[in-house]
Amino acid sequence: MLLATFAILFGLGLLVWSADRFVVGSASLARNLGVPPLLIGLTVVGFGTSAPEILVSTVAALQGTPGIAIGNALGSNIANIALILGMTALIAPLTVHSDMLRREYPLLLLVSVGVYLLLLDGDLGRLDGGLLLAGLVIVMLLLARIGLGRQAPDPLVEELEAEIPTAITTPAATLWLLVGLATLILASRMLVWGAVEVAATFGVSELVIGLTIVAVGTSLPELAATVVSALKGEHDLAIGNVVGSNLWNLLAVLAAPGLLAPGRVPPDVINRDMLVMLGLTLALFMMGRTLKTRGVINRTEGALLVAAFIAYQGWLLWETQDAANA
Repeated sequence: MLLATFAILFGLGLLVWSADRFVVGSASLARNLGVPPLLIGLTVVGFGTSAPEILVSTVAALQGTPGIAIGNALGSNIANIALILGMTALIAPLTVHSDMLRREYPLLLLVSVGVYLLLLDGDLGRLDGGLLLAGLVIVMLLLARIGLGRQAPDPLVEELEAEIPTAITTPAATLWLLVGLATLILASRMLVWGAVEVAATFGVSELVIGLTIVAVGTSLPELAATVVSALKGEHDLAIGNVVGSNLWNLLAVLAAPGLLAPGRVPPDVINRDMLVMLGLTLALFMMGRTLKTRGVINRTEGALLVAAFIAYQGWLLWETQDAANA
């Protein structure tokens, strides 16, 4: 048990560090190779910030624990909106100025509903995984078209471009990319092993471990990036980090168990976790776009989001204890 706890904590620390190094290396290399900054922000940086979730879910699926992979994808989306945006709004209320970001809100809601409908049959197979990856390509192309076709400067695009490192040489960028990727793989294996051991020790389902410890842990890079962006006054980037990460989680992270470990989806995913995620996604859409809030996520709304996250975690704990006593 002690070794498993150490593996989880050390693995999470490595995930945060390696994800940052991977993003720095891959974004710098892409920029040095002449890739347009907007495309780097949407694809390379988007993949990099979601790399912990992607690799953890991939390792979990390969090791025959798809519950952790599915829980990681959905739990990360719940944590991103309720915990990360909620805590960030408590620190600094977030105001949306980006027209591109306003277009991403309905896109995320549409994708979330689509994934829910895809899982309603209780199966996550290779065809589903393929459809999710195809959806990712379509979404990235659509966002790139919106961004490149804009007629006026957009705060989100400018903030994305400003975050890409400019003073790193190609050899150094390549080295950081490889080091970051190798460490991400190592950290993912440690985290998954520790999570499986903890689940076995306490008799908790792998799905619940994925929804809680693993999901919150792999969301730490988004938490750091979002809070830092908010404190720097880059509110559109702060929210954009969450929206982009959630799109990647649904279309790339959730595809991993479908492609590598196809099988049945636990009923709780459809009846509980997907509905919570959809509710929070709808709340984000309403807070970011309605005239009443004028595109502001204020401290009151931030407190409600954090309260929703605590309530959801309490719900999971109550159901886990109820199942153990049954």
